[in-house]
Amino acid sequence: MASGVTVTDDVITVFNEMKVRKLQANEDEKKKRKKAVLFCLSEDKKHIILEEGQEILTGDVGVTVQDPYLHFVKMLPADDCRYALYDATYETKETKKEDLVSIFWAPDGAPLKSKMIYASSKDAIKKKFTGIKHEWQVNGLDDIKDRRTLADKLGGSSVITLEGSPL
Repeated sequence: MASGVTVTDDVITVFNEMKVRKLQANEDEKKKRKKAVLFCLSEDKKHIILEEGQEILTGDVGVTVQDPYLHFVKMLPADDCRYALYDATYETKETKKEDLVSIFWAPDGAPLKSKMIYASSKDAIKKKFTGIKHEWQVNGLDDIKDRRTLADKLGGSSVITLEGSPL
């Protein structure tokens, strides 16, 4: 089911910046890297856009944001849908990993019309987010508030920490 909604160039740019990790990045560039970002529909419901002010920068972690995962969860509106990208850092028994997680947030409290247009527009953003290994549809805070749920999505029982916090 296609809605005719398009993804803006800003959204694609943010995705590509989050996807590509520059090994030679200096400290300033690393601090400006996005840890999490929310996307919403434009007022006319024709475009998927960056949601103004709804992001966490890597440089904010430990300064203005103590727990990036909990901060991210609090950014999600209780009464409307969103698309999100979250840059998860986690450890398995074997190694430390970083993966982007694409999240479709459709809480029970969102209006039916909003849920319908976001659901029908999900393919538009999904096609632009090439190479995403982890997609997660979340329908309420109970599904996302516990970082263990995300850990299960990322690597099953082998995941022992997420963002440096024990599970």
